[in-house]
Amino acid sequence: MTAAAERSAPAVEVVRARPGRIEQGRRKAAFWFLLPTVTALLLVAGWPLARTVWLGFTDARLGGTEEARFVGLTNFVYMLQDPAWWQAAKVTLLFAGASVALETVIGMVIALALNAHFRGRGLLRAAVLVPWAIPTVISAQMWGWMYHDLYGIINVVLQGLGIIDQNVAWLADPTTSLWAMVAVDVWKTTPFMALLILAALQTLPHEIYEAAKVDGVSPIRAFFQITLPLIRPALMVAIVFRALDALRMFDLAYVLAGGNPATATLSVYARQQLVDFQDVGFGSAASTLLVLLIGIITAILLTAGKVRLSADR
Repeated sequence: MTAAAERSAPAVEVVRARPGRIEQGRRKAAFWFLLPTVTALLLVAGWPLARTVWLGFTDARLGGTEEARFVGLTNFVYMLQDPAWWQAAKVTLLFAGASVALETVIGMVIALALNAHFRGRGLLRAAVLVPWAIPTVISAQMWGWMYHDLYGIINVVLQGLGIIDQNVAWLADPTTSLWAMVAVDVWKTTPFMALLILAALQTLPHEIYEAAKVDGVSPIRAFFQITLPLIRPALMVAIVFRALDALRMFDLAYVLAGGNPATATLSVYARQQLVDFQDVGFGSAASTLLVLLIGIITAILLTAGKVRLSADR
């Protein structure tokens, strides 16, 4: 190696090392910026969650958690032997699966329609979001009046169309109450799915569709081979968000049907144990199992999405 090359070697090493120090500085800055947010989350969400998990292993009663005794897995064992818990788990999974599936399909159709270019598109987009903007308690109460077996407009319309010949107690009949609740959730939350899917559609390059049109690709084939694969990451995020929300749903079921076992979700079951029966330990155990179930289903959805994306590539 020449003398000139030896003199330039340290400079090259310094240049190569500089990006590493810059990256370390960025990581330190990011840590300090995120520290207040993480601390707030731990205080607001982490501590209550940890305390709930702990109370699930005790015999705590409402108003006397300081005197609670550790009972181990007793609450969880009794709960898994309770038919009411299994019924609530069944209702929760059926509700989440049906509502998320319908909202995804209908939201996709609405998003594709709103993605087209036509006059008044902005006004129509704003109108579509109205159901989502209404608070859940208000929309549930409104639909509860519409479902009323004597005075509800649902029975009036269906009888006028000849679909039914007598009034139906939609929320009292076990065969219809769950699906009536699913219909309300689909009406309210489909705009959320449509909004997320529409945002993904607007990021797609138009050149791909122009090339596909030149090649003679039909619109249906272009949707399944171009649109759907490109928006699948955003679609998976929307599905996960809605699944999380549907699995922990409480307000809609409680306002529409109260403690009706046919529509009682796991959140309603946990509230009943905690408030009605004043059994904090048992109610906390129910809440803990609900969080565990949500975590497992979320992990399955995320894993399925990654496997599908890897297979596409």
